[in-house]
Order: sequence, then structure tokens, then C-alpha cells
Amino acid sequence: MRVAFISANQETSPDAVIPLGLLHVMAATPDRHEKLFWDLCFDPAPLESVTRNLQAHQPAVVAIGLRNLQNMDYTNIEANVARYRELVRTVRQHSNAPIVLGGGGFTVAARALMEDLGADFGITGEGEESFPQLLDALERPSAALDHVPRLYHRRHGELAFTGNAATFLDVNAYPQPSRAPVDERYYAEYGIESLQTKRGCTLHCDYCTYPLIEGNRSRLREPVRVADDFMMLCERPGVAHVFIVDSVFNLPTRHAKQVCRELVARGNRTPWTSYVSPIAFDEELAGLMVSAGATGAEIGSDSGCDDVLDRLRKGFRIDQIRRLSSLSKAAGLKDCHSFLLGTRGETLDDVRRTLDFIEDLQPFAAVLLVWVEDSEVIDAQVERERRQFRDSIYELIGRRARLQPRWIVPRLGIRFDPRTFKVLRKYGLRGPLWQYIDGAPLA
Repeated sequence: MRVAFISANQETSPDAVIPLGLLHVMAATPDRHEKLFWDLCFDPAPLESVTRNLQAHQPAVVAIGLRNLQNMDYTNIEANVARYRELVRTVRQHSNAPIVLGGGGFTVAARALMEDLGADFGITGEGEESFPQLLDALERPSAALDHVPRLYHRRHGELAFTGNAATFLDVNAYPQPSRAPVDERYYAEYGIESLQTKRGCTLHCDYCTYPLIEGNRSRLREPVRVADDFMMLCERPGVAHVFIVDSVFNLPTRHAKQVCRELVARGNRTPWTSYVSPIAFDEELAGLMVSAGATGAEIGSDSGCDDVLDRLRKGFRIDQIRRLSSLSKAAGLKDCHSFLLGTRGETLDDVRRTLDFIEDLQPFAAVLLVWVEDSEVIDAQVERERRQFRDSIYELIGRRARLQPRWIVPRLGIRFDPRTFKVLRKYGLRGPLWQYIDGAPLA
């Protein structure tokens, strides 16, 4: 069968992100299928391009990867869904091929998106096993779909869900995806590669969708293979930085340390960053990360109030955030803490306490976001009710953030502006741009 894989994500601020999930599904799809890869990230006229490609290639199946619902800065929350809606409509107009949705953005609101977008099929969570099985079934019109894991499909006009949604894959059993189809602009303009050392997250953060997408059990890749893949990715021209996209790199800690030791043994010199939790972060790990080439860590600290952290079920307290920041500074690891304000049950007074905490913490960088419920993308009433509260929070943090040289507020454009990013990249700076906040002007 001829299968078109479409990466629908077009967000490039602050960085364009390689569609790693869709590439994984492509790699797991047997080579007896003809695989086409259409990445819309840099396309100024994506619907026109899709139309031309459909007419030229006439695929038998169209698989669309939806990376996210919300933008990085939690703004314009309806824009992504509107773009996805237009994309599906365009495919419908120019092709009779069945449409299959997947990806992290799809998984967090799968049933609602199936209803809204009108696709034929949808695969939640990991697609490496489910998608090839779906193709097998589509090749035999009489074949049943009940055996395909995590599959939404239409049965007698009604949505049905089949398979065991709790089954997750052995990450060492599947090949790493080729980067041959990847657009050179990811490297020439941004210079960032993506790599996983594991899948799954054992934490229980109240709002987080990682366990839904990847499962709540860590499935560890062999550290030797991780390091081999890391070094191979860095051989590609233009790769100046690697981002480890695990939900949390340092859990379990033993695995993270083994990965670092393997990179040290190979003499890695390519800088990298990762997501890190204050849980189980120690002096040895900080030193190993720096020796292995890490230049920074992104920490989902979320709040400067212990009661809010408890309500969010983060698993750590503010004293552990302080300890991580101190250990990072001592090791020479830049710490970037993100704070998610206005979560369920949070008050304006809680927000003030968090801002006081950040001022006292003095991290290398602090990113301030205001929480948007995923349900707001679908439910206009919920969005209206929360919009007023968000506006109050932004008014509060805006006054203080402009006085803090290391605070980033994407929604307000404070040290987060496409013009600033363009200037930094013009001077050859690559990797996460928060690491160059010292040289970034106030927008």
C-alpha cells in the first residue's frame, strides 16, 4: 500500500521540533508499503501542498500526526484544532483514502477529536504496533479490527474503541527512525536533534498527559544503544545540540547516570539538555551530566507553594527545588525552571507567593506560563470562564517580570519574541534559546 505520513505541526517558536513520533511509526511500518513523508512545518501554503501531493501520489492511506493541541505559550488555543480541521477537510476533498489520526495531541482528546475532525480511524498512544496492524486489516476488507490495539474506528455510524489501551511497547524491540526524510531546515536554522532514553513516566502530576501517552511505567532503552544513537545523530551536518525528550531524564536516576557514563566514555562534545525533576537529583548526577556534555536542564517546578505542589501531586517540595538549583549552579549546569500558574484551586495570593519564591531562587532562567485546560480547546464555555482569571494573573506577573532580567513570559512577549530569536540565530546560536537569555533584549 502507498501510505502518506503527514506531520501537521507548524509551530516553530521558539524552535521547530523534529516529528520524532511520526518518524518512529514510519520506521515500524513494514517496507513492503510505500511510505511518503509530508512535513508541513515550514510550508507557507500547507493545504495547497497537501492537495498537490494527494493528486500526484494518490495514497491508499493518509496518516496524520497531531503533535499538540495547545501552543507552547498556551495562547491561541483554538488555532491548532482549526488547522487540523482544515487539513482533514482538504484530504477528504481530494482523496478517498481512509484518514488515520495519531500523536500526542490526538491522544489527550481522542474521542472529541474523532467527532470534531471526522477521521476514519484514530490510534491513541504509541502507534508502532497498532498502525501496521491497521494496514494489514485494511488490505483485507473483511478483516475485523477488534485486535488492533488502542484503535478508534466507526462501527455502524458510531465511534468504537478496541484493543487494550494499557499495553505499552518494549522500546528496545523497535528500530530507531531514519532522519533521511527530515527537512534540512531543522538543522540549518535550529540545529537541534531529539532523542529518547526511555518512555513512560512514573510520576503522578495532576495535569500531565505523559502517562496517558506513554504509560505510567518507565521502559528504559539500553544505555549503550542510547549513546550509540546519540553519537550517530551528531554526525549529521548542522546538528549543534541534542534535546533528550524523556518526560523526566533523571528518573530512574541509575539509568540516567549510566547514559551519562556512556556518553563520557565516547568523548561526547555535542551539548545537550533534558527535562529534569527535583526528585532524586543529586550532586553526582549533576557532575556526570556536565561531564557528558549537558549544558542545561529544564525543570517543571510549577509553583513556589508547597500546598499547590501537593495539590498538583508533583512529588516534591520547594526545598527540593532549591537544592536542585544549588547543585546545578555548583556543577555549571544552567537551570531553567518553568512555573505553571493558575492551576485548579490556585489563587492570586498563591501566584504572588510563587513570584516571591522565584525572585529568591534566582535560577538561570524562569519561564512563566498560565495554565490552560485541554478541555478549553473543545469547550468554549470553560474557556470563557477561565479567561478572566488568566488575564488577572498576566496583569500581576507582567509588572514584575519586566524588572527581572532572567524571567521569560511567552504570552506577554517578555524575552520571548520571534524577532529576538531571529537575531540570536543570526549570530549562530543554536539549541534552546533560553540558554542565551543574558544576551537577549527585552521585547
